[in-house]
Amino acid sequence: MQRRLLTTVDRRDLLRFAMGGVGAAAVSTVIREPATARAVDLSEKRKARYQANSAEVQNVYRVNSYPTR
Repeated sequence: MQRRLLTTVDRRDLLRFAMGGVGAAAVSTVIREPATARAVDLSEKRKARYQANSAEVQNVYRVNSYPTR
């Protein structure tokens, strides 16, 4: 015959365990060293992001020329 170990967990104990787990997870995700930014290349920053003669741009101009209702 096996003896069953009966343990009861109260609501407060369950809340303490949950808060302890959340605290442990929060501590493990802390950034240990500050992040550094990349150097910005100004020629890339000022470069056009689209092709003026592309189909998408031509479609925008075509649709915007429709008369309003």
